[in-house]
Amino acid sequence: MIALRNVTAAIFALALVTAQPATAQDKSIVVASTTSTQDSGLFEYLLPKFKEKSGITVKVVAQGTGQALDTGKRCDADVVFVHARAQEEKFVADGTGVKRFPVMYNDFVIVGPKSDPAGIKGAKDVAKALITVKDKGAPFFSRGDRSGTHSAELALWKTSGVDIEKDKGTWYKSLGQGMGATLNTAAASNGYTLTDRATWINFKNKQDLAIAVEGDRKLFNQYGVMLVNPAKCPSVKKDLGQAFIDYLVSPHGQQDIAGYRIDGQSLFFPNATDAGT
Repeated sequence: MIALRNVTAAIFALALVTAQPATAQDKSIVVASTTSTQDSGLFEYLLPKFKEKSGITVKVVAQGTGQALDTGKRCDADVVFVHARAQEEKFVADGTGVKRFPVMYNDFVIVGPKSDPAGIKGAKDVAKALITVKDKGAPFFSRGDRSGTHSAELALWKTSGVDIEKDKGTWYKSLGQGMGATLNTAAASNGYTLTDRATWINFKNKQDLAIAVEGDRKLFNQYGVMLVNPAKCPSVKKDLGQAFIDYLVSPHGQQDIAGYRIDGQSLFFPNATDAGT
């Protein structure tokens, strides 16, 4: 009988030991986000600050916006943090997301060879610049991956009056790759591409690439964050996920985002309190 009690006690003690790490690991969330928030170095800078304040570990799944939203739809993330407003609003309207919060913005730029074979350097109208690229048959590399940047690129072609599916020729290359790989390909092939400025600033392999077009209002790039709906996805860690969202839009979180710079350059600009973003 004594031996049985000892065995029972040992099993109970083992259960306590094995349960403790699991409980500690439970204070973590999965955030499906864009490659730009990862490639820019923002998360590497921001997440330790959030963990210090909250004790919550954030595991990032960096994907194109379309893929990140799909990850949320599959209930494989607690939070989605992306940059394609129309798709974000649909995510909420469909009931997959609880509420969309604006967080920050930056802008897109067109980069290309310093030799500028299309002659678009310094252009202030991105639509006219894209038409020139097409008319001259200069190599243009598209991410082609349903990311926020890809969606923005397609919208810009449409704004310029170009039906890219109909009008693309051998000069237009759809890669199905992330921003880093697309920039590498453009650099190696003396081509143009559209990139978010934050990724561009943090990109180490610029080679002969330089910014050709910037400053057009149509290049505005807004980021939003949403909690995946626990009503559709019971596995969602509602309180922990909301704590991350609350941090991002809080004065402290917004200050932390504003504080992220590389060589004195701001990569993102907080705007959680701006209406209509």
